[in-house]
Amino acid sequence: MPAVTSLDELARLVEKDDRLFVRWSRGPELDAGGSSRDELTGVKMPGLSANPLAVEQWWAPRPLVVWVARRLYDYSHLRHEKGPGVRPWILVGEELGRGPDNEPLVRCVRPVAWIDESALRAAERVVAEQKGRWGPMRRPSDT
Repeated sequence: MPAVTSLDELARLVEKDDRLFVRWSRGPELDAGGSSRDELTGVKMPGLSANPLAVEQWWAPRPLVVWVARRLYDYSHLRHEKGPGVRPWILVGEELGRGPDNEPLVRCVRPVAWIDESALRAAERVVAEQKGRWGPMRRPSDT
């Protein structure tokens, strides 16, 4: 599978297809069963937990590169929490439902590309340049 190495490259893919999702796992071969499990209850869910890359209409006219940077950065904690070998990859997906965190559960129509570490570092830089407090969804407490 090819790798996306820049945010510009990822943005071009997102412009062409609004069915793209990013999934953090060990890859499409290991996800071939097509389902995720709820970590709290162990319940098997009817699809893979993934996050949409499609741009929401309210985002315009802001830069697409900032949008994709945030989509990567918001869940970047997963590569550390889910263990060795977990990394993001892009897939064309069909939404089947919602998970317990309201995340889309998707059927992988087609794997597209890995997201290279260089694109993740670029996402971190873009996020750091933004005004305001912004970080991964698993934010450390302020206490």
